[in-house]
Amino acid sequence: IFGMLIYLCLMAEAFMGYLLPWGQMSFWGAQVIVNLFNTIPFVGEALSVWVRGDYVISDATLNRFFAFHVIALPLVLIGLVVFHLVALHHVGSNNPDGVDIKKHKDSNGIPLDGIEFHPYYTVKDTFGVVVFLAVFFAVVSFAPEMGGYFLEHANFVPADPLKTPEHIAPVWYFTPFYAMLRATPPMFGSAFPGVIVMFGAIAVLFFLPWLDRNETRSIRYRSKAFKIWLWLFVVSFVILGYYGIQAPSTFGTIMSRICTLIYFGYFVAIWFISGNEKTQPVPDRVTYK
Repeated sequence: IFGMLIYLCLMAEAFMGYLLPWGQMSFWGAQVIVNLFNTIPFVGEALSVWVRGDYVISDATLNRFFAFHVIALPLVLIGLVVFHLVALHHVGSNNPDGVDIKKHKDSNGIPLDGIEFHPYYTVKDTFGVVVFLAVFFAVVSFAPEMGGYFLEHANFVPADPLKTPEHIAPVWYFTPFYAMLRATPPMFGSAFPGVIVMFGAIAVLFFLPWLDRNETRSIRYRSKAFKIWLWLFVVSFVILGYYGIQAPSTFGTIMSRICTLIYFGYFVAIWFISGNEKTQPVPDRVTYK
């Protein structure tokens, strides 16, 4: 749960920071997202004004988004990370075999398959941080635009409320959910069903620990059906991300709808599969393979 709350906080942090350059794509991207609240019956219009702080995207919106992006959300994120570490310390981390190491302890009560946080985890995490920073600085130094996917070309143009871009697309890490929004047919002239699907795609991730009812904690010993559905889920998410960037098309809409069904179908499938799944025998101790 804490991991998903951190994910939501990062999404909000990214969205509010996206408006701050006040470029053409930032302005219209924020306009599209905030206008989604208009689709909510009865309270939509008032809610949109409340979020913007004005009837249109303006300085009031920019100032409040800046405050949330720089001060409020980072503090919330730090708090969530602390709670996440406390929860992780309480339940312990997993291992490749999904074995409960607390069942086998030495005379001092220390798990036989357990390892100390330092130097093992610190070295591992330090290596990951170094690799990330190497890639990060390589992108910042040599390809900050990344072909227009990281820094859109339209965002180098100052925001113009009187000129709508030909194609409005969110930043690449939001495109799978945006593709679901566009692929959902409107109902009674309202895009509210698409909003439900888009936010539902995020909300359903919160229920994953309860949807997967199998006690086996390692994918090594799960059934082929589970692995197939997991790969379908990953592939459909990548395809949705691709079509979320592209301009709307008939074929893209059809593919997005199919992948949206697969995305939600995964959560339905694991509910049935995990309850009747025949898994491979799980070892008593970590195999280190």
